Amino acid sequence: MGAILFAVAGLGVVLSLVQFLVLRHHLRPREAGSFPRPPISVLKPLCGVDDDLEANLTSFADLPYPAYEVLLGVRDRSDAAWPVAHAASRRWPGRFRLVLQRGEPGLNPKVNQLVGLAAAARHDVLLVSDSNVRAPEGYLDDVARHLADPGVGLVTHPVSGTGERSLGSALENLQAAAAVGPATVAAQRLAGRDVVVGKSMAFRRRDLVALGGFEAVRNFLAEDFVLGVNIGRKLGMRVAIGAVAVPGVSERRTVSGFLARYGRWCVMQRKIAGTPVAAAQALLYPLPFALAGLAFAPCEATIAATLGVWLAKALLDGATARAMRGHGFGLPILWLSPLKDLLFLFALVRALGENTVQWRGNRLQVCAGSRLRRIPEPAAPGALALGR
Repeated sequence: MGAILFAVAGLGVVLSLVQFLVLRHHLRPREAGSFPRPPISVLKPLCGVDDDLEANLTSFADLPYPAYEVLLGVRDRSDAAWPVAHAASRRWPGRFRLVLQRGEPGLNPKVNQLVGLAAAARHDVLLVSDSNVRAPEGYLDDVARHLADPGVGLVTHPVSGTGERSLGSALENLQAAAAVGPATVAAQRLAGRDVVVGKSMAFRRRDLVALGGFEAVRNFLAEDFVLGVNIGRKLGMRVAIGAVAVPGVSERRTVSGFLARYGRWCVMQRKIAGTPVAAAQALLYPLPFALAGLAFAPCEATIAATLGVWLAKALLDGATARAMRGHGFGLPILWLSPLKDLLFLFALVRALGENTVQWRGNRLQVCAGSRLRRIPEPAAPGALALGR
C-alpha cells in the first residue's frame, strides 16, 4: 500500500511539472503585430470594499488603448463600495461611469449587476473584470488581439494572486497563481476542456446576445463556465485564453476565509464536472499521499521520499507562481505550499458531501451544472407560514 501511495505522489509531482511547462509556453512573449483595436466597455460589478479597491480602479484609469470606458456597478448607495466608485467617477469623468443595479432578475448577485452594466455599456466589446482585478500591462490589447479572430467567441485569462499581507491571503494568492490559473491553461491545451474564469472574460456584444445575454445565466453559480460551454455548443465558436496573467488582489483574507472560498469553489466544481473528476484534483496535491505512504512504511527511504515530494512540489509551486505574477514567494514557499495543499484538500473532501453554499448572505442549493436554488429561511418560532 505504501508503494502505491508514493507512486500516486510521484504522479502528482509529474503532473505539476507538466502543468508548469505548459503554462510557461503559453505565457511566452508574442511578436507584436497589427490587429483591430475596437472600443471596449469594461464591466466591473462591485460589492463591498475589496482589498485596495481604490488602487485596483486606478489601474484602469489610463491604459494605453485607443478607446474604452469602465462601468462601475453597485447594488445600491448603501454599499460600502459606493463612495470609492463615486470618487473614481468624479476624478476621471471621461473614463468611469457609475451604474446602479435595477431589480434582481436571478439568484447570482454578480450576474444581476452584469445585466444592468451590459445594458448601459456604449461599446460592442464587453470585458467583465472583477473588482479585485488589477489591470496588467497589455490587458486590453490582448483582448482585442484574440477577438480579431472571428472564430473566437470568448476571451478569458489565467488569474493570479498578489498583495498578500496575511496568512490567509498568502494561501489564496499561491493557490490562484500556482494551481487555479495554470489549471485553466493546462485543461484547454492538454485535455481540450475550456475553463472560463469569470474574473476576466470578454465577448462581442452580438455573441453574448445570441447566447441570451447575461440573463441566461442569472441562476447559475458558475455563470462563467456555462457561458464558455455555450459559446461552443450554441454558437460553434472557440474560447481563447489570453497570454497575459491577470492579478487578483488579496491582502487580508483569513485562513477561515480561504477555506470558505475554496469550499464553495469545490462544491461548484463537483456540480459541474461530477464527483469523480472533482475528486481527481487531489492528484495535483501529492504531499498528503506521500505522508500517508510514510505512515504505512516509516523508514529512512520513505522519509527521504516524502521530503523529496515536499521539496519538489514547493519548488514547482514557487516557479509557477513566479511565471504567473513576475515574482515568487521566497523561502516561505517551503512551508506555505504544503500548508496550502493540505487545507485545500480538506476543503475538497468536505465539499464532496455538500450541496449548499453561503454566498453574500444567502444560503443557496447548488444543483447539477451549478444551477442555483434558494433555500427558504426557517420561519421564526410561532410565525405563521403564508402561501404555498
